[in-house]
Amino acid sequence: MKHLTIATAAAAALSAAVLGLATPALAAPSGNGNAQHTITELEAMGNRVIVNRLSSAPLSEAEIIAVRPGAEIREWVTSDGGSRRGGDNSREDRVLRTVGRILYVDVR
Repeated sequence: MKHLTIATAAAAALSAAVLGLATPALAAPSGNGNAQHTITELEAMGNRVIVNRLSSAPLSEAEIIAVRPGAEIREWVTSDGGSRRGGDNSREDRVLRTVGRILYVDVR
């Protein structure tokens, strides 16, 4: 029984580590553009980008070293009432939705 508990705990820790490492990879758009181009793309997706400069190079010549996710950006949006079970289509509901993230971008 003790071996099963240890194996289960190890599997859970490994799964958490894999999921934790996968999150930052999803944040950055693909492509080989300069830092300014990538930051513009991230902002166009609804994200707020905070740049951490590791050199004095202009963003158009800089390279992105890392993109780290921060908190979600959430806003109240209106939706029609028909989305509820037995919904009243004449009524609008306010729904809290994630519209982007705060992203920390390291450039050099």
